[in-house]
Amino acid sequence: MAIEEFKFIRPGEVRVRIAPAPTGFLHIGLARTALFNYLFAKKYQGSFILRIEDTDVERSDPRFEKDILENLKWLGIEWSEGPDIGGKFGPYRQSERLEIYAKYIEKFLNDNLAYHCFCSEEELEARRQYLMSVGQPPLYNGKCRQLSSEQTQKLLALGEKSIIRFKAPVKKIAFKDLLRGEIEFDADLIGDFAIAKDLATPLYNLAVVVDDFEMKISHIIRGEDHIPNTPKQILLQRALHFPQPEYLHLPLILGQDRSKLSKRHGAIAISDYKKAGYLAEAFINFMAFLGWNPGGEREIYSMPSLIKEFSIERIQKGGAIFNVKRLDFLNGFYIRQKSPEKLTEMCLLYLIEEGLVVPTFKSEQYPPAYGGMEITQMYKIPETREEVSLDYIQKIVTIYQERLKKLSEISELTDFFFKDKLEYDKELLRWKEMGDREIKDSLIRVEKIISKIKPEDFNKENLEKEIMPEAEKMGDRGYLLWPFRAALSGKKASAGPFEIAEILGKKKVLRRIKEAKSKF
Repeated sequence: MAIEEFKFIRPGEVRVRIAPAPTGFLHIGLARTALFNYLFAKKYQGSFILRIEDTDVERSDPRFEKDILENLKWLGIEWSEGPDIGGKFGPYRQSERLEIYAKYIEKFLNDNLAYHCFCSEEELEARRQYLMSVGQPPLYNGKCRQLSSEQTQKLLALGEKSIIRFKAPVKKIAFKDLLRGEIEFDADLIGDFAIAKDLATPLYNLAVVVDDFEMKISHIIRGEDHIPNTPKQILLQRALHFPQPEYLHLPLILGQDRSKLSKRHGAIAISDYKKAGYLAEAFINFMAFLGWNPGGEREIYSMPSLIKEFSIERIQKGGAIFNVKRLDFLNGFYIRQKSPEKLTEMCLLYLIEEGLVVPTFKSEQYPPAYGGMEITQMYKIPETREEVSLDYIQKIVTIYQERLKKLSEISELTDFFFKDKLEYDKELLRWKEMGDREIKDSLIRVEKIISKIKPEDFNKENLEKEIMPEAEKMGDRGYLLWPFRAALSGKKASAGPFEIAEILGKKKVLRRIKEAKSKF
C-alpha cells in the first residue's frame, strides 16, 4: 500500500498491535511505539490490540506485565483487545497459546519445511566464531538438514537435544516499508534459522507470525531494530500461505550524542517518570514528537488533537532525539494548566513522602491521582508539631506553580515552610558586595516595618506597599529584598519575599529575621 493510498482505508479495517515481552518495565521506546499504533488505529476507527509475548519463561515476570499495563493506561493508551479484557482472537498471552503454535510447528515438520537440528551449542558457537573471523556471515551450514526421517526419529528416541529449524529458500526477499520504501534482503544471507526449541516452545519469529495472522493484524508498526526480523517473518508467512501485513519501522530514539538511547542519557522506566512527577498528558505530547512532526509551529497537542492530526506521511526516517529539557518544558506547561486544588492534591504525595506533612488520620493511602485516598482537610507538620489546613498547603503550592517543572520538585522548593529552624550559611544573606553591618542594618529596617503591620493586615499587598518604598530609597532594591527573602527561605532561589511572608505569618517572619540577624 503506497502512502498516498491511506486515505482509501475504510473505517474499521485497521488492526494494529503492541506486543511487549514482560521482561522489564515499560520504557519510552515501547511506549512511543504503543502511542503511534494507538493513534493510527484511532485515526482510522480501527482496533488496537495488546498482546503479551511471554514465551521466555526464565525472564518473563508478572510484575513486569502489571507495570506495562498500568503505565500504558496511565498514559491514556487504551486497547480494544488484550489479556485483561479479552477479545474474539484471544488468548492474548503467548504462554496461553502453546497449542496453537504446536499445530503450526507440526505443519512445518510434516510439510518438510523445517527439520530437527541436533548440533550442540558449543559446535554452533565455534562455527559462528570461525565464520566471523574470516569475514563471512555467521550462518548455519545446514548440517542436520541432510538427516533422513529415520535418522531424525532415532536421535529423538535416544533423547538427543534438538531445536527446529526452518528451511530458508535461497532467493531475494523484498518488501515495501510504508516509511522507507522498498527494502531487499538476500535469503542466502539468512540461512536456516531456528523457529522453535521443541513442539511446545516456539521462538519469537514463528510465534509473532502465527499471532499476527490469527489476530488478523493488518499493519505492523514497530521500531527499526526489527527490520532484520522482517525477511524471516515474511518467509514464514509465505511458507504458511499467510497474507503479508503492511510494515512500518519507526526511527530509533537517540540521545543528545545521537547514539542509541540508554540510561546514561536519562532514559528510565515510564513508572520512574511518573514517580518523578511528570504528567501523562505532557509525556504523550513529548513522545508524539519523537519521530513525528505535524508541520507548523504548534507544540501543544492533547490526545484527541493528536488523533486528528496524526499521519504516516509526517513520520520521520531519521533518529528522534530525546531531549529531557523539552519534556520539562512541556511538563511545566501542563502543570500550569492545573487548578490550584488539583495541583495541591497531586503534590500532597511528595510532601507526605518527604515527611514534611502527615494527614491527621493514619493512612497508608495516597491522594486520588496516585491511587485513591480520602483527602483530609488538616495536616500535621512533624517538625513544628503544628496543624495546618489543606488551604494553607494550597497557598504554598500555588506560589510555586509557575516554577515547577515536575511535581517531585515541590518538596525541595517548599520545605522551609515546614521547618522550625532554617540551616544556611550567612553568606546566603549577602547581596553583591554588602558588608556584615549592612546586611544586619537591612534586616533591622525590614523588621521595624513588619513590626508595625497589624496581624489582620499581614498580606502580600500590604507588605509590598510598606516595604518597597524603603527598598527604593536604597537605590538597589536588592540590598533590602535579598537579605529579607533569604532569611525567610534559607534558599538562593525561591518565590518572592512578600508571597512567602504572607503564608508564614507575622510571628514566624519576625522570628526568622531575628535568627538571620544573629548570624552577624
